[in-house]
Amino acid sequence: MTRIAIDGGQSALRLRVLPSRRTGKGPGYTHGPDAVVKLLDAIRTAAAEAEVSGPVEVVALGLTGYPQAHGAAQAFAADVGEVLNADEVRLTQDMVTAHAGALPDGYGVVVAAGTGLVCLAVDRDGTWRKLDGHGYLFGDAGSAFAIGRAGLVAVQRARDGRGPVTKLADTALDPVALYRSSTLVDDVARFAPEVLRCAAEGDPVAHDVLVEAAGDIAETIGAAVAQLAGEGPVPVACVGGLFDGAGEQLLTPVREALPLRAQLTPAAGNSLDGAEKLATGPAETYADLIVTYRRGH
Repeated sequence: MTRIAIDGGQSALRLRVLPSRRTGKGPGYTHGPDAVVKLLDAIRTAAAEAEVSGPVEVVALGLTGYPQAHGAAQAFAADVGEVLNADEVRLTQDMVTAHAGALPDGYGVVVAAGTGLVCLAVDRDGTWRKLDGHGYLFGDAGSAFAIGRAGLVAVQRARDGRGPVTKLADTALDPVALYRSSTLVDDVARFAPEVLRCAAEGDPVAHDVLVEAAGDIAETIGAAVAQLAGEGPVPVACVGGLFDGAGEQLLTPVREALPLRAQLTPAAGNSLDGAEKLATGPAETYADLIVTYRRGH
């Protein structure tokens, strides 16, 4: 019988059908009062592209826009069950699917960085701690949004003559015009690759933005590692679109700023792989982090 894995990020929502492994994609999460409606529409779009048909046994999904209000997650899981004709829905945050995909043993720290940034630390006894993931206004330090915003601030400062000259100011973008965009957060994050490019070309302003972001990421990792028991090395995986795009350009300064216990480890898989793991096996380490809806219960 069919099972479905879903990774819902801010840039896109990805769906995988099991065991056929057909895939579909829908729009990413957008902030606003109709965010939940748009999430359900994105799931419908991805399911249609993946040609989902007939009843579904289990759906597991990790979402950036995880419903936080009391009872909202259970209600959303029920809505997903109706949309996909599923007997069981396992709903969690994207940090959980990122962790499950990256560290198969379930122990260690995972930083998932794309448009936003969140960190999950899981100890050997199953206790866990979430760090950051506080959104673009109050957190997500070191994320693509944070890098893009810092770069665009540098653009405005250079154009005003309030800051140093930078290649970043050569962009055709008018940062102020972005205020009118309905996808503001994603638009700002899309400037991060330009910051990385200019930093690689030796622009000192872009370089400073990159180093600051790396320091913020290392600070989050250090705080996570400090909360795990023992004194031995802790595996740390850095996953998500930001790290995929930046590679060692970002990982090298992060590594240099890490405490000794933190051992950067290649991720075994991505968030969609983690969702597949939760769709096909027991919750185990992540049981307390999953809301489960079963049809008829």
